[in-house]
Amino acid sequence: MNDTAVGAGRLRGLIGTGLLATLAAMVATTLAAALAQAMGVDFELPDGGEAIPLPGFAVVTGFFSVVGIVIAAALRRWSARPAERFVWTAVSLTVVSLVPPLLSGANTATITALLALHLVPAAVMIPALARSLRTTGRR
Repeated sequence: MNDTAVGAGRLRGLIGTGLLATLAAMVATTLAAALAQAMGVDFELPDGGEAIPLPGFAVVTGFFSVVGIVIAAALRRWSARPAERFVWTAVSLTVVSLVPPLLSGANTATITALLALHLVPAAVMIPALARSLRTTGRR
């Protein structure tokens, strides 16, 4: 097999792993949000006064997880140490993602739940993609 075919196969492996992890992250985040809601968290944000719907958690998690896959694929292609760079980048972006809930003006229960719900998909996606980057290596 030539280098191009090997590289394409490794990229497909990374994407496949990433998509499976995305589904797992979406389910885990939505279930965690449903649990928080069952415990009395209203997920109501002051601007507009509407609550974040449960499907919204799945959609946003799915979108940003796919962004993570794209970042992982780019680092796999252009970095000498893709796994390490990915972990550093993903953890940094996760920390940045914690700022909006803190600034939202929502009640303490909602802010706490939103902070936790940012960490759930990170706990699924970061290890899965980093592990895949370590196994697939560079092109």
